[in-house]
Amino acid sequence: MRVFLTGATGFIGSHIVPELLAAGHQVLGLTRSDTGLRSLAAAGAEPHRGTLEDLGSLRAGAEKADAVIHTAFDHNFSNMVENCEKDRRVIAALGSVLQGSDRPLLITSGVALGDAGDGRPANEAVFNALHPIPRIASEQAANALLEVGVDVRVVRLPQVHDTTKQGLVTPFIEHSRGKGSVAYIGQGNNQWSAGHVLDVAKLYVLALDRGRKGARYHAVAEEGVAMRDIAEAVAAGLGLPTVSLSTEDAPAYFGWMSIFAGLGMQASSDWTREQLDWNPTGPGLIEDLQAMHYSKSAAAE
Repeated sequence: MRVFLTGATGFIGSHIVPELLAAGHQVLGLTRSDTGLRSLAAAGAEPHRGTLEDLGSLRAGAEKADAVIHTAFDHNFSNMVENCEKDRRVIAALGSVLQGSDRPLLITSGVALGDAGDGRPANEAVFNALHPIPRIASEQAANALLEVGVDVRVVRLPQVHDTTKQGLVTPFIEHSRGKGSVAYIGQGNNQWSAGHVLDVAKLYVLALDRGRKGARYHAVAEEGVAMRDIAEAVAAGLGLPTVSLSTEDAPAYFGWMSIFAGLGMQASSDWTREQLDWNPTGPGLIEDLQAMHYSKSAAAE
C-alpha cells in the first residue's frame, strides 16, 4: 500500500517509516521543512509538503494514498486543549477524503481514555467519554468518522521512550531542572504505562496490516511504572533531591503538568498482543532514564 504518514519526521513517525518500508509499503511522508524533505527522501520515502494548520495539504496527501497513519501532534503541552481541538479538525479532514472507501485511517490517542475508573488498568474495550484528558477530542473525531463508515483504527500511546525522549517525562525532566528538585505527589504510587519507541512503531504497522475497523490498540510494553520510581531515576540523572508534595501543593509546583502528575495511567495491552501478535522487546522506561544524558545540551536536542 501507499501510506500517507503524518508526523513522518517526528519522534514516532521517523521510526514508523523504516517499518513500513520493510513491510513492503510505500511511504508518502508529511513534512513542513526543507530539512524534512531531505531526510524523508534519504530514508526512502516520498515527501509531501504540508502542515497541520493547512487542512488542504492534508486532504491532498490522503487523496494520493491507500491508507493514512496520523501521528503528527503539536506537543506544546501548555496549550494542550487547543492542540487537541486542532487534532480533531485534522482527523475530520483526513477522514473526509477516505469516506466511501475501504481505505483505513489510523489515528493516535492516549491510553488514559481506556480507563473505566474502576481501579483496573485501562484496556482496549473501554472508551471513557467522561475522562478529563483533553486528548479525548481525537477519539471523539474518530467515533464521528466511524458513524459515517470510515475505517478508523486507534493506537493509544503510553509514555513512549528511548534515551532521548520519554513522552510526558521529557517536560517533567526540564520542569524539575528549573525547580531544582524532582517532585511526586503523596507516596508517588500512581503509575504510568510505557513503551519503547521501536516497539510502538512496529505496532502501528501491525495495526495497519492486521487491524480491523473500529478497534483500539494499546502500545503498552510496561503496564505501570510508579511515579516515585520515575522521579528517583530523574533525580539521580539531574543530581537533584526528590520531594513529596501534597495534593494541595502540587499545582503551584507543577503548573500545567498538575493534571498529569498525580494521574494514574496504568494500561493493559493483553488484547492488543493477542490480536496482532505484538511482542515488545525494547528497554523499559527506567532503564532508558538511567542510560540517558542529562546535560542541558542533550536535553535541548
